[in-house]
Amino acid sequence: MSVRVSTILALGATAALASCSTAPVRESRSPQAAQQLVSALAGRTQGRPINCIPNYRTSQMQVIDDWTILFRDGRTIYVQNPRGGCRGIARGSTILVSRLHGGTQLCSGDIQQLVDSSTRMPQGSCVFGPFVPYTRS
Repeated sequence: MSVRVSTILALGATAALASCSTAPVRESRSPQAAQQLVSALAGRTQGRPINCIPNYRTSQMQVIDDWTILFRDGRTIYVQNPRGGCRGIARGSTILVSRLHGGTQLCSGDIQQLVDSSTRMPQGSCVFGPFVPYTRS
């Protein structure tokens, strides 16, 4: 094989691999969503991230955008930033369906299903990251 042909093949292989990149999509927050998050966390102090929260704490969930979900529990708000985002959850027409596998907690690494609220058709999924608690001072 000539040097020219092998160079072309190498460039083609590199381009193919680059198109399959698993690089994370960058978070993009609108000014309105940023203001909502600042307002929700005002007067609170950030704690150390934790891996799980009890499922009963999910009854008060607030979606800020496709990158941020808040779970409220009394004086604490847990900020959830799903890995790579949770595309479509902020549209308002989707429901986050949690499937608990042998436990009563939502945990980092859990895969959550998005379902269209009117058709009940699956709309994708997202993977939870750590939960960051913010507590009123």
